[in-house]
Amino acid sequence: MERALVVIDDTDEHRDLFAEAVEIVHGTGAELELFSWVTPDEFERDVETLEAAEQAGSGTYSNASANDIVTNFANSFAKDVCGSDVPEYDVSSAVTEDDAVAEHILDAARRSDCDHVFLVGRRRSPTGKVLFGDVAQEVILNFDGNVTVSMS
Repeated sequence: MERALVVIDDTDEHRDLFAEAVEIVHGTGAELELFSWVTPDEFERDVETLEAAEQAGSGTYSNASANDIVTNFANSFAKDVCGSDVPEYDVSSAVTEDDAVAEHILDAARRSDCDHVFLVGRRRSPTGKVLFGDVAQEVILNFDGNVTVSMS
């Protein structure tokens, strides 16, 4: 493993997966890329919140981009999981509807020359007919490197 992409979101399953990925990255000396996304509606709400904070005198946020919002989330997420032992990482982001997340994960992994993707999957039915969930399944089928899926 030379470079790993870890898909993160604000869940305990993603925190656990990130902690495992960090251990592996530390052991292999690989580089780390974090990927997260916001939907267009979430992005608009986040921008409105930042603009309101700016008007209240809490800072300057008027040029907030999706990458800024995701980078702030990634920094907080990494510190929450790793404490003071946060590894170096880059951040990729997307503003996308949930049904296009897999495409953006694949684009980010290819653009960053990642050879491994870590992501959380989910069962879609009690019988497990769709074992990983749509996003994980699409990444597994279309990524040229290794994929680690943690089941939620």
